[in-house]
Amino acid sequence: MLENIKAVLFDMDGTLVDSLWMWGDIDVEYLGRHGYEVPVDLQHTIEGMSFSEAAIYFKEHFLLPASVEEIKAEWIEMAKDKYAHEVPLKPGALRFLRHLKEQGIPMGIATSSSRELLEAVLRSLKLSEYMDYCMTSCEAGAGKPAPDIYQKVAKKLGAAPEECLVFEDTIAGIQAGLNAGSRVCAVAEEQSLRWKEQILKLADYYIESFDEILDGTYLCLKEKKNL
Repeated sequence: MLENIKAVLFDMDGTLVDSLWMWGDIDVEYLGRHGYEVPVDLQHTIEGMSFSEAAIYFKEHFLLPASVEEIKAEWIEMAKDKYAHEVPLKPGALRFLRHLKEQGIPMGIATSSSRELLEAVLRSLKLSEYMDYCMTSCEAGAGKPAPDIYQKVAKKLGAAPEECLVFEDTIAGIQAGLNAGSRVCAVAEEQSLRWKEQILKLADYYIESFDEILDGTYLCLKEKKNL
């Protein structure tokens, strides 16, 4: 999987860290404050959107009186303590990060989350010693599946997008990596299980745990694509 790879780029939520479990509760609480129930397809609808794009969607779709900046600030307030104290790395991630660092392969994070929550994760899990550059979709100027964030992080790491391996857990994220021209490894995530068949058709590789990469037990999908 790492053959001819000059940089490795990670999505954060649901890919590098196990954080998506909290957002369902936050959506219920937040929309409940405004008299709404959470639509069944909400998470899939906003999948890949930048933090600002998601706030704009909430404001327009649910006719919220708060400004976009106020919506984002309230979300951050509701989530930041959990990001700082309760969000763990996905299985095998630390072992893989250590391996990449030992091999001298630059690493970066390309996340749809906010800068505040990204920084909380970097501090709590001590990821700054591994990550050479991190960017949010808001900073990139476009959410996923647009390729902008992966193209820009790759450039910051001194690699062409085609020389990068991207790790993602959602369809929009996988498409962003592919649109950038990178190879993409899909990471198993409970929130994305219902779209697993589509994910397997899109991605180059699939893992249940980052341990599978170093153990050589990951699922390679390239042959399947070429049939």
